[in-house]
Amino acid sequence: MEASWRQVAGGRGRARGRATAAPSSGNGIHLRGAGGGREKGSVGAAGPGPSSRGAATPAAAGSSARRSPAGAEALQTSVACAELMSQRKFEEIKKANQAAAKKLVEEHFSSSSEEEGDEDFEGKRGKIVANTFTSYTTQTDGDMHELERTRQYVHEAFQAGAMTCLICIASVKRNQAVWSCSGCFCIFHMPCIQKWAKDSQFLVSSPLTDDDFGKRDYPWPCPKCRFEYKRSDTPSRYYCYCGKVEDPPLDPWLVPHSCGQVCEREFKPPCGHKCLLLCHPGPCPPCPKMVTTTCYCKKAKPIPRRCSTKEWSCQLPCGRKLLCGQHKCENPCHAGNCLPCPRVSRQKCVCGKQVAERSCASPLWQCDQVCGKTLPCGNHTCEQVCHVGACGECPRSGKRFCPCLKSKFSLPCTEDVPTCGDSCDKVLECGIHRCSQRCHRGPCETCRQEVEKHCRCGKHTKRMPCHKPYLCETKCVKMRDCQKHQCRRKCCPGNCPPCDQNCGRTLGCRNHKCPSVCHRGSCYPCPETVDVKCNCGNTKVTVPCGRERTTRPPKCKEQCSRPPTCHHTSQEKHRCHFGSCPPCHQPCQKVLEKCGHLCPAPCHDQALIKQIGRHQPTGPWEQPLEPEFIQTALPCPPCQVPIPIECLGKHEVSPLPCHAVGPYSCKRVCGRTLGCQNHTCMKECHKVTEIDTCVGKNKAGPECLQCEEGCSKSRPLGCPHPCVLPCHPGECPPCVQMLRIKCHCKITSLYVECRKITTADVNEKNLLSCCKNQCPKELPCGHRCKEMCHPGECPFNCNQKVKLRCPCKRIKKELQCNKVRENQISIECDTTCKEMRRKASEIKEAEAKAALEEEKRRQQAELEAFENRLKGRRKKNRKKDEVAVELTLWQKYRYYLLPACTLVVLVFAWYIVHDEA
Repeated sequence: MEASWRQVAGGRGRARGRATAAPSSGNGIHLRGAGGGREKGSVGAAGPGPSSRGAATPAAAGSSARRSPAGAEALQTSVACAELMSQRKFEEIKKANQAAAKKLVEEHFSSSSEEEGDEDFEGKRGKIVANTFTSYTTQTDGDMHELERTRQYVHEAFQAGAMTCLICIASVKRNQAVWSCSGCFCIFHMPCIQKWAKDSQFLVSSPLTDDDFGKRDYPWPCPKCRFEYKRSDTPSRYYCYCGKVEDPPLDPWLVPHSCGQVCEREFKPPCGHKCLLLCHPGPCPPCPKMVTTTCYCKKAKPIPRRCSTKEWSCQLPCGRKLLCGQHKCENPCHAGNCLPCPRVSRQKCVCGKQVAERSCASPLWQCDQVCGKTLPCGNHTCEQVCHVGACGECPRSGKRFCPCLKSKFSLPCTEDVPTCGDSCDKVLECGIHRCSQRCHRGPCETCRQEVEKHCRCGKHTKRMPCHKPYLCETKCVKMRDCQKHQCRRKCCPGNCPPCDQNCGRTLGCRNHKCPSVCHRGSCYPCPETVDVKCNCGNTKVTVPCGRERTTRPPKCKEQCSRPPTCHHTSQEKHRCHFGSCPPCHQPCQKVLEKCGHLCPAPCHDQALIKQIGRHQPTGPWEQPLEPEFIQTALPCPPCQVPIPIECLGKHEVSPLPCHAVGPYSCKRVCGRTLGCQNHTCMKECHKVTEIDTCVGKNKAGPECLQCEEGCSKSRPLGCPHPCVLPCHPGECPPCVQMLRIKCHCKITSLYVECRKITTADVNEKNLLSCCKNQCPKELPCGHRCKEMCHPGECPFNCNQKVKLRCPCKRIKKELQCNKVRENQISIECDTTCKEMRRKASEIKEAEAKAALEEEKRRQQAELEAFENRLKGRRKKNRKKDEVAVELTLWQKYRYYLLPACTLVVLVFAWYIVHDEA
């Protein structure tokens, strides 16, 4: 049961072995192992110590005692690193297990409390939207009711998934191109409205012939409000709400699909002002400008009012004269024309024969009596009903026509017009034949001629009287305008009536059927709305029909009213939600039996644990019978109340969990000073027996190790030999071993006692390191140093002889090397050297002048040859011009003169040098 508790309780992480975590207090958190050992788990403890893997055994301690001090330090470092790595791994595994358990619990127990952050954000967003429209109601007569429509559109634009395209019944996202209707301001996807407009235009123009197609601009309607648009108004580009910016960029700080600029659209109805909100969805709010206007009746003084409500009533009587001309309007100050007069008075009819009480609003009225006045002829009376004005002339006076309208007679009004005796010849009702009777009074008789008649549909003929219509029994098989049902009308002339059946197709909402008359193309979106409610039903959100399946229920702010399912009297407060309530996180607070402390762990009455021993299915076709995880009540975990306990070696006092109180080792090195006074006990924290000779906590006891290492004290500077004695207290004896060193010139090896070289000063060390031979180093001048073996750089005092020459290399002398290097002596050329240089320069000038003259002659010869070729003396078989150039003496014999002159100069120079020597 303890293992099952560790799967969920505590930090909801799994512990390895029997390790349990104690609350942090004092020096930090410590973990108690199964064998009474202890692992460090916090930096707040007294100091680092080795882990259980790196604990020193007696054999290991004996072997480490024989090592050098450097090896002991390395051992301590490795042990500390091993402890740190193991502790880090334990913490990582612990955190991973806690996260896995927490995720598992959250998947099975959903809670609306996780969404409190989103609710807070929505509350702040609602306040921002409300503050935006506050300025519209702070002034005189601001009407908040007119702003609700705009506020709703802005709120839905911010709310994820609130805006829905009625064509595809899908949410409108922030990064999708949209189009807004200018009539109802409903938002649609750009591809959806383009397809809707194209299909609507095609359905309207499909009954036309090829000649008429494209000649008329058929409109297309909005899917929601049926507002008609022209073909040219079909949206092709994505604009913001105000229409200023094409393809507005997505900005998380702006309303979706908005450009962020001032709207500046004209108000409807136009008042001369423009909208001052930033680019927004929905209709523009009422004009907020302040204007000074008077009332309807113009009696009150002008006052400042909102432009949207600039028309107002002073509530005083109107006082304008009514249409009756007798009374005045008594209604309060109002707009438009005054109402008809509501009073009643006695008024005569038009003819003046009768008097009745009637409304003042309608003074003219007619009675139901015939006029009866004598006409001007004196023989007849007026037969008109009560009328206005004169009765007029007698209708039988003047010239009158016979019944067939062919003859005209002038007779008194007392005589009737006789028939003329001619044929009637009026067109009969059939519209084809004429009346064959004599001129007669009254209507003509029915046409009785037999003719060959075609039926209305034109498929059958029959001989029958002309006045009878001919309808065949053939039913029309043409499709009506819906392209689904046949006409089925008898003898149809081709103009089939529109389909009168119901469409009945399932709408996009999948809940209702189309109530319209059968039609072609897509049905209009479902006009119904559905309320999506929370679990308790107090909060709801209205969405288009069909969206209730994908719309998340609204976040209810009411508290959950379900009773607790654990031993607590009340559960934690959380919002209304669907599904089971979240697990109880209140402290258990049950009294533990062993120690009497209260259980501080979270409530574990309904812990979720994995079921063990489940039936394994034989194949994928077999369904599991039991759930993998079950809820069960777990016993309280072991008491974790910290109890301060001192370790065996008395290094520290650490709080241990109440259930694990007892002697323990802190896993540190013992650290007590051994008898050698140089080393400490390297055993793990252990019990030390107090004896009389061992006074104090830093003295080693009988259980501590015995020092078996050599002396590890530091040697004098320069002594590489270890102390020959075992580990001992006090100073080490002087070193008498011979030390091999190199001389200053690094050639000879010398043997000196170690204590001499380590105790000597600088001069004595230089004497001990000298081999008494000449220094083999070379000076900068290239000669060998003449000093005896010495340290440092060689002195520059070379006295050897070197040869020095003048600049022309003719004069040479032997001088000391150091003077030459210091540029104290130099040899200059004499007059002989100068004379030789002058003659050599004259020879070079003569050679250069001769070469220049030869080049001029050659160029002159080439110029003359070119001029001769241009003259054209030889037109046929012309040979190349040959120009005879006379060579100078130098050009002829220059190959012989140059070596001879050079030889003479060399002999002359040798002669001069030989004489001077």
